Amino acid sequence: MAKRTPPSHPAAQRAIKALGERLRAARLRRKMTQAVMAERVGVSVPTLAKLEDGDPTISLATMFRVLAVLSLAADLDKLAADDKLGRELQDALLAPPRPSGRRSASTAPVRSKP
Repeated sequence: MAKRTPPSHPAAQRAIKALGERLRAARLRRKMTQAVMAERVGVSVPTLAKLEDGDPTISLATMFRVLAVLSLAADLDKLAADDKLGRELQDALLAPPRPSGRRSASTAPVRSKP
């Protein structure tokens, strides 16, 4: 029975394809053939070709090994490093500051002289 892969969102498909193209360009800048790269990564040439074509079925472990062979593994540390949305959501759940029992001069009621 064939393994089923759920469909990717169109934006995710574009991102995966763009990543594959960047990895292909990085390999070519290093003047490395697909055969040499596949051997160093420990995958077949068709698997490497799938990765470079943006196939979403390629494992994250394979992606990591490709990045390591290209000396780009440190780039993984940059993924999701700055979770702005998560921080905003977390900050929104924080309790608002409680007013103190004392009133400041600016909030005290103004008394008129009789």
